[in-house]
Amino acid sequence: MKIAVLGAGAWGTALALQASVNHNITLWARSPELVASMQASRTNDKYLPGYIFPESLKVSCEPLGQELHGFDLIIIATPMSALRSMLKLLSALSLKVPVVWLCKGFEAPQEVQDHLMGSQPFTNGLLAHEILASVAPNLIAGVLSGPSFAQEVASQQPTALVAASAHPNVRKVLVDAFHSDKLRIYSSDDLIGVEVGGAVKNVLAIATGLCDGLELGLNARAALITRGLSEMTALGVALGAKAHTFMGLSGLGDLVLTTTGDLSRNRRVGLCLAKGMSLQETLASLGHVAEGVYSAKTVAKRAAELGVEMPIANAVVALLQGELRVSQVVSHLMGRSAKDEALSLDRLNSI
Repeated sequence: MKIAVLGAGAWGTALALQASVNHNITLWARSPELVASMQASRTNDKYLPGYIFPESLKVSCEPLGQELHGFDLIIIATPMSALRSMLKLLSALSLKVPVVWLCKGFEAPQEVQDHLMGSQPFTNGLLAHEILASVAPNLIAGVLSGPSFAQEVASQQPTALVAASAHPNVRKVLVDAFHSDKLRIYSSDDLIGVEVGGAVKNVLAIATGLCDGLELGLNARAALITRGLSEMTALGVALGAKAHTFMGLSGLGDLVLTTTGDLSRNRRVGLCLAKGMSLQETLASLGHVAEGVYSAKTVAKRAAELGVEMPIANAVVALLQGELRVSQVVSHLMGRSAKDEALSLDRLNSI
């Protein structure tokens, strides 16, 4: 199979390395300097150092055009902020092959987009499949998501992911492309559920990192993750997802990994804030995008519009915007009135 991976960050590079064992891969980057470095060293020293590229993995920065019709699968491995422009470009090419994105999150609020990409007319708060419907409805597409750190995938450590799409052919192509004894691919037709899980877990990871950074203990962490899963599920179901999806890899699985794993950038945001670092200092120290920072406001906004209570997500937003101090977040959450846990479950069943 001939596969193009558009985006040479850590995750795109890791998946390209994994797939290059069995397929011919072209790893595309926007930066000529990055491509020149990768061609010379046969590694991605900037984003995923230490992993040698096999001969079956080619790198390119050539303008994307009609040659993409010669591939069997197109993987978009850009951050969420670049997904809209990439989908527009691919749509203009009228591709008939499956297009799949790896990014997780909601499109950032307008004021963040203005800062990151210049003043362009974006619709606020869309999930990836909603962006697709808006700018590239002609593409046959889906998402590959689940609990995965790039370093472990590149190291061929066991990993399980979910291929989600409304199109059975897209799910089959992803299984054919990536399923192996090291990487297990499950299929799902619940695109909304898989995307909501991938977006909300990043916000919850910031809260859990804060909890761990303040040394509140394992009891507090368990409570936060469990109640976070409830918030995630409530929002997902309100958006049209299936509740059982959130008990799978893209829900509970990704939530546990991102809230407890030391490689989680979003968890590190919470840890840094707990140490007294400013948000600007925290983001500068990461060197990579932490999608939860840009998704938090949209998660809270869309939940409010749907009448879904998300106190943990709201507390993260208030912290990031400077409305709550670190010392106030815990009392803000723990000071909520007592409720019957069953009432939350009953509400899910009634949505």
